[in-house]
Amino acid sequence: QVQLVESGGGLVRPGGSLRLSCAASGSISSIYSMAWYRQAPGKQRELVARIFSSGSTNYADSVKGRFTISRDNAKNTVYLQMNSLRPEDTAVYYCAARSSRTQPYDHWGQGTQVTVSS
Repeated sequence: QVQLVESGGGLVRPGGSLRLSCAASGSISSIYSMAWYRQAPGKQRELVARIFSSGSTNYADSVKGRFTISRDNAKNTVYLQMNSLRPEDTAVYYCAARSSRTQPYDHWGQGTQVTVSS
């Protein structure tokens, strides 16, 4: 089993920045990929960014050029650096992990609220 704990959410003004962290524990050697999802009120959960064990990354079009996903293997932590934040980025952000290419993201954190407002 993999346990995920997010932190770093909060209230920020449009144009500001936040960095989210996701600390992983448990069977972390089995992790194939980690990702950040978000869910805004009344909307479906959507993929924001993901990083694979190879180091490759990909992003939703809506955040390309503004958000960066990275990892610190020594700390078993994945980060999401969010710059140039917009009100439409307001959501609960979730960290997720999957064990292989054929598995869905089936380990989830509890979520952290990000609110972008003036």
